[in-house]
Amino acid sequence: MNDKTHLGHTARKRFGQNFLHDDYIIDSIVAAISPQAEDNIVEIGPGLGALTEPVAAKVNCLNVVELDRDLAERLEKHPTLRDKLKITQADAMRFDFGQLVQGDKQLRVFGNLPYNISTPLMFHLFEFADKISDMHFMLQKEVVNRLCAGPDCKAYGRLSVMAQYYCNVIPVLEVPPTAFIPAPKVESAVVRLEPYDTPPFLAKSMKVLNQVCSMAFNQRRKTVRNGWRDLLTVEELTSLDINIGHRAENISVEEYVRVANYVYDRLQKEA
Repeated sequence: MNDKTHLGHTARKRFGQNFLHDDYIIDSIVAAISPQAEDNIVEIGPGLGALTEPVAAKVNCLNVVELDRDLAERLEKHPTLRDKLKITQADAMRFDFGQLVQGDKQLRVFGNLPYNISTPLMFHLFEFADKISDMHFMLQKEVVNRLCAGPDCKAYGRLSVMAQYYCNVIPVLEVPPTAFIPAPKVESAVVRLEPYDTPPFLAKSMKVLNQVCSMAFNQRRKTVRNGWRDLLTVEELTSLDINIGHRAENISVEEYVRVANYVYDRLQKEA
């Protein structure tokens, strides 16, 4: 058997496909998700159904969003799954997850995310944070480290700030390459993201917060005094109690929100 072929399906590089096949890891992930019968739950990229089957066995209905048409058709014909699944053949990066919300039942989201789209996909999902109760994702271990990283850490970046703005981030377990077919060249890990009902630090504009973070991290070797030169004066930064000698990776989520809110208020006055 070709090492990229599993259950008769050849993994497609353009979709970043790596199929999970380790029963212990699968059981551990399903236990972490802890699906309940009435859950409004959605899987992103079900692939060959390694997680789909055990989760579907525990719930009344499972939504799945799958980009690969062949895999979506395969699930439609699956002898035990087809009656449990609501299949959407779509690109999760452009999909409106809000349409899956039923009344006041928030979504529970999980998936073994293709590594090549995991970061932009999470940014897309954060837009629906108020409609999601929790998310469990298999990701490249490096990405999980970035999600969890705090200030003064090399892994701390824009993804850390935005994820921690929206969610409580909890690492769940590490997964070796041998758990997949084909085996990826990187270590993987599972993370749990729990969106806050109300973020601990409330940004007045997510657009401005994103801009402030991007501006800082795009020039992460510069101090914020220089990185934010076009945005804020030294006097303004000092008045906001920001250390002008700090770099992007030294600024806390609370400080990013404080700076963004100041910039937003000033823009409103200038408008």
